[in-house]
Amino acid sequence: MKTSKFRFSDKNKLKRDSYYNAVLNAIPDAILVSNTEGIITLANLQSSLLLGYALDELIGSPIDLLLPSRFRPDHRGMRERFLKDPSIKMMGAKRNVVVLHKDNRELDVEIKLGFIEKDHQISVVSALRDVSEQRKVEKALRSSETRFRLMANSSPSMIWITDIQGRPVFVNNTWLEFTGIPDSQAYTLEAWQTAIHPDDKQAIYDVYRTAIDAEDYITTEYRLKRKDGNWRWILDNGIPFHNEHDVFCGYIGSAIDITERKQLEAELAVAAAAFESHEAMVITDANTVILRVNKNFAEITGYSPEELVGRKMNLFKSDRHSNDFYALMWKSIHERGSWQGEIWDKRKNGEVYLKWLTITAIKNANNEIVNYVGAHIDITERKKAQEEIERLAFYDPLTGLPNRRLLIDRLKHALASSHRTRAMGALMFIDMDNFKTLNDTLGHDMGDALLIQVSERLQSCVRDCDTVARLGGDEFVVMLESLDNESQNAVRQAESVGDKILDKLNQNYQLGIHHYHSTPSIGITLFRGKEEAAEVILKQADIAMYQAKASGRNAIRFFNPKMQAIVSKRFALEEDLHQALAKDEFKLYYQLQVTNNKIIGAEALIRWEHPQRGLVPPTDFIPLAEETGLIIAIGQWVLETACLQIKRWENKPLMDHLQLAVNISAKQFRQLDFVDNVSSIIARTQIKAPRLKLELTESLLLDDIEEIIEKMNALRELGVHFSMDDFGTGYSSLSYLTKLPLHQMKIDQSFIRNIGMKPSDAAIVQTIINMSKNLGIEIIAEGVETKDQKEFLEKHGCPVYQGYLFSKPIPIEEFEAHWLFSNKI
Repeated sequence: MKTSKFRFSDKNKLKRDSYYNAVLNAIPDAILVSNTEGIITLANLQSSLLLGYALDELIGSPIDLLLPSRFRPDHRGMRERFLKDPSIKMMGAKRNVVVLHKDNRELDVEIKLGFIEKDHQISVVSALRDVSEQRKVEKALRSSETRFRLMANSSPSMIWITDIQGRPVFVNNTWLEFTGIPDSQAYTLEAWQTAIHPDDKQAIYDVYRTAIDAEDYITTEYRLKRKDGNWRWILDNGIPFHNEHDVFCGYIGSAIDITERKQLEAELAVAAAAFESHEAMVITDANTVILRVNKNFAEITGYSPEELVGRKMNLFKSDRHSNDFYALMWKSIHERGSWQGEIWDKRKNGEVYLKWLTITAIKNANNEIVNYVGAHIDITERKKAQEEIERLAFYDPLTGLPNRRLLIDRLKHALASSHRTRAMGALMFIDMDNFKTLNDTLGHDMGDALLIQVSERLQSCVRDCDTVARLGGDEFVVMLESLDNESQNAVRQAESVGDKILDKLNQNYQLGIHHYHSTPSIGITLFRGKEEAAEVILKQADIAMYQAKASGRNAIRFFNPKMQAIVSKRFALEEDLHQALAKDEFKLYYQLQVTNNKIIGAEALIRWEHPQRGLVPPTDFIPLAEETGLIIAIGQWVLETACLQIKRWENKPLMDHLQLAVNISAKQFRQLDFVDNVSSIIARTQIKAPRLKLELTESLLLDDIEEIIEKMNALRELGVHFSMDDFGTGYSSLSYLTKLPLHQMKIDQSFIRNIGMKPSDAAIVQTIINMSKNLGIEIIAEGVETKDQKEFLEKHGCPVYQGYLFSKPIPIEEFEAHWLFSNKI
């Protein structure tokens, strides 16, 4: 027989290998020791007798050899788990298993597991017992103290025996190793009492005395001091035993360390307490089906726990959030494991409320989501409180307007935005003139009433994206954002709003029974870029406001002298424009329109011959005329002057065929009496209506297209022709072109200019030409300046031209002189 060396513990005090083997072979159970790979490294004689294998056959063989094939996969998995976590519960448990005899007979055995760790290597000890011989083995153990001690000492549990007085008469090596108490002192009550926690001694004594009196089982939990000085929780079970005469002799017990279990129980208790905390808590499965809710969740939602369990979380959906909102929420949960934020939910009674929600995903060992835990806090009232705090901190209590603090914050954002977009902004500092006098005469109540009305009027003068703020007293600030990129245009926009405010604040106020008139002084500064400090911008507007007061009040002043110069120049230009018609300062210039090198007409273009400024370009005064409404009177003058010129041509041989084009502004065309005015001028000048061509821009087609078509048809019945000016740059729909009574389309000069340079513009020109042919509409190109441009247009079917290649706009005398010398180009 092959023998192996085996050593249980240094505490055994056994010195010779032969004695170890003798002890091992004396154990009535089959003992198998295997390493972490499942290879049997040691076996006793009982294992050979039980299993039918020689010891040489067992040692070195896989322990799976002893299992039926159907149990081997489960055994491997169990072994791996045991090696990862050789828990006391797993080692101490008895299990009935089936093993294979060498002759393939299946044996029912009882198995216990233990482990030995030496030099950081773990060996698994398996004790097998034939259940059919159990009574015989138990009898043998009772009659053999030596065998019992060997078995007890191989147990990973702490084994102990007491007499009927509770005095210890036996402890195994596991108990000695755990407590660190020497074997010589282990059999005194004093040693045991020293090892047990003082707070637990009386409870143990009471349980033990009660059990002895009844000869009953003992189960206790208490703290036992480990040899390292730490207190560990112990689960102790005692069984009463009797001698062969059935006389009660004491208890045999086993104890295991349950500290980890107690800690887990404590954590679970804390978790249970936390679950019933002031927060509303809900647990769902992976499909968001509710599994459990706490009391607060039920109270907040209005449902009972019984109504909620088994329902899905979309029960609370309020329909205030888009699908994108929920998609982003679940994306965060799946990618990060959690999400938190504000969300609107619905209670059982239909009330929608705001809450702060935290959702956490719970995953299993395979990283699969198995549960969701939601924590809810109803923040409706808190939100209202926050809004009230914000209102008090950032808004004026009298008018409800932003205060200085919020204005500065918004101004900083506006500066950063303008720096990024290059769009300019403007800040207006507004102070009500003689406000102190109002307070002194009518009282502060009337002063407050005035300020409230001023705030309302200011808000009516600006866009939603702009800001109206009150700094205090009678000082207000208006911040305009997203103005034009060009300073000159931005100045005009700011001035336009300033004029509107000036007009609004000059209207009478009703203060109780009093009619009151008040005027403002307005200072304006423009800004662009985050390099400017918000306080500096505000100071500039303040300085400009004082300049407005110094000028006599009820006025607007710009901080920047250049801006002020622009405004002054524009104001003077507007004053002169009002007088230009009466002073006969407008003139019509004429630019040739030709085909086949023959003059067929001209476009009438207005010029302003100012006595001091000289010739004012149309780009300087036409936009101003549009803004001020003077374009109506100016357009009327142009139309009448052009018709008179047509009549003069009709009275001249060879010129009576010339057609004259007149530009009509959208504002002029939309006048209710426009058709009547044109009809009246034609009748008064007695011209042939086809000689008059009205040029309309595409922007006219943005509104009321049916009304536009109706007016055009009415004038066409008189014989008037229509041309669509700057075609391709506006907003016209192709569907409208088929409805409009057009005779001509004019290709915008921006496309003509890029012929030969931008293939896309050349393609657009060709498209417009082809489209006009298909619609039966004459085509004319403006801005023709080179022969190459003319040749391109002629090649692609555009027969009529206008541009500097033929003539710049010239006075009527030069135009007619050109005609007299030659009617060919």
